[in-house]
Amino acid sequence: MRMRYSAAMFAVAAACWMAGAQAAHSAGEAKKAAQTEKKESPVKPEKAEAKVSAKEEMAVIATKHGKIKIKFFPDVAPKHVESMKKLIRQKFYDGTTFHRVIPGFMIQGGDPNSKDPTKRQQHGTGGPGYTVPAEFNAHSHKRGILSMARSADPNSAGSQFFICVGDSTFLDGQYTAFGEVVEGMDVADKVVAEARDRNDNPLSPMTMTITLE
Repeated sequence: MRMRYSAAMFAVAAACWMAGAQAAHSAGEAKKAAQTEKKESPVKPEKAEAKVSAKEEMAVIATKHGKIKIKFFPDVAPKHVESMKKLIRQKFYDGTTFHRVIPGFMIQGGDPNSKDPTKRQQHGTGGPGYTVPAEFNAHSHKRGILSMARSADPNSAGSQFFICVGDSTFLDGQYTAFGEVVEGMDVADKVVAEARDRNDNPLSPMTMTITLE
């Protein structure tokens, strides 16, 4: 590459030397043409469209205490992000509750069984009917992280998720972090402070709806 580049540069220099004033004149005309073209060139529409399509789609969890806004990590957990977005579009989460809240640790929700307050013993056992394989990544389980709940099988994630209200780095490498709260951690703090039963299920249902925006 270097040899080819040097030869090309030498040829250009020789041509310019032989052309003399004619080359200088041509260069001046070319410069004027380039300046004119630059002034008249319109903004390419495809660039403007790219900016619009690149806008991040976020999840908004609405509760009686307010809203929690979450951004996703599609670069490291694409399957988890796509699964949750699909369920949100299907309104799968609407009417579910935060059925497990532990101060200093996390709030967990997303179980379809939690829509029925008469079946509290089954809260935390439901899912969407399919599982999502683990996508463990470098995002640490700090306060505000959105992660996916699972059973003992690392590849058993479904619809249930949790939001860390306290640093929980002991979960790193064992659960898939796939988003983080960007607004509304004060709301999560109010949810986790609710009175709860011996299973950490709030006595007053913490019902939610989730939308994308």
